[in-house]
Amino acid sequence: MKERQDAWTEENDLLLAETVLRHVREGSTQLNAFEEVGDKLNRTSAACGFRWNAVVRHTYEKALQLAKKQRKQRMRALGQSQNAKKRLLYTPPVPVLEEFSNEMTEPTVSNFPAQATTANVHAPLSLDQVIVFLQSMGSQTHDISLLQDENSNLLKENHELKVKNAELEKRVAQLEQNSTTIQEDYETLMKIMNRARKFVLLEDEERPSTKFKMDRNGNLEKLAE
Repeated sequence: MKERQDAWTEENDLLLAETVLRHVREGSTQLNAFEEVGDKLNRTSAACGFRWNAVVRHTYEKALQLAKKQRKQRMRALGQSQNAKKRLLYTPPVPVLEEFSNEMTEPTVSNFPAQATTANVHAPLSLDQVIVFLQSMGSQTHDISLLQDENSNLLKENHELKVKNAELEKRVAQLEQNSTTIQEDYETLMKIMNRARKFVLLEDEERPSTKFKMDRNGNLEKLAE
């Protein structure tokens, strides 16, 4: 009976990833890989499948695509059709009915079929319920992939906005510097004009006034200085 409740470690995730990639590469199924890892880690295959789809797969997405490509090349080299029945690499021990029931009810996830979340959680699960659960995990993986793409686009847009903001801040700083320079030039020009005005007034004050006298005919005559 598998009742392991402790957290996953990096070594567990690495074992899960390596096992899944090996099964895919050699023409087996991911479900078969989950069964092998579950027996090694004393976890249920459903728990391993949930961990793979929810956490580990995103890190090894490129490796998974490469493994699928290698599987196609291997099948082509062996002259097998891609629709041929997949070869299972691992044969799990056959559990008794009670153990099978406990294993299939261990993972408590929100998207588990309603038939498995009734009041009697220890009731035996049917094969149809297991298939529905695995299909729901596949749908969840697709949704997570869409969210990752959207997050990637948002990060790209955020980076572009940061670049534009940096350019605008640089332009604002340049304009502020130009404004300061213009203000200093204006103040310097005003000082020069004030000095010139004072100089003109000073010359007018120092210049002697012109004297005139009136002759017999009533005409003004400038006197020599």
